[in-house]
Amino acid sequence: SIPIAKQLASIKALRKGSDLEKAFATAALVYNNSADPEGKLSKAETKSLLQTQFSVFMQGQENKPKYKEIISALDEELENKMDFEDFMILLVSLTLMSDLLQEIKNVKTTK
Repeated sequence: SIPIAKQLASIKALRKGSDLEKAFATAALVYNNSADPEGKLSKAETKSLLQTQFSVFMQGQENKPKYKEIISALDEELENKMDFEDFMILLVSLTLMSDLLQEIKNVKTTK
């Protein structure tokens, strides 16, 4: 498969895009590269994608009730597939509860 960075570089509109625009485009590309022809992911594929592509954000969350709820929903509803909108909501939810978010907030932005 073609590396995400190369796919991102091929999108003309993003050549002068902001970091935030490129971040969301990257999330969309990661999702699209894993999705089926209908543009959806099974719950198992979603869980696998999160474990491989979002593991740093998920690290240390295993004992949090909301995290357990999200992961158990991915394990339970195997027939239901996830679309991109639901995937992005899931990413935002995991980011908001992540211990890494506090570390990100504390990053110095000036010299």
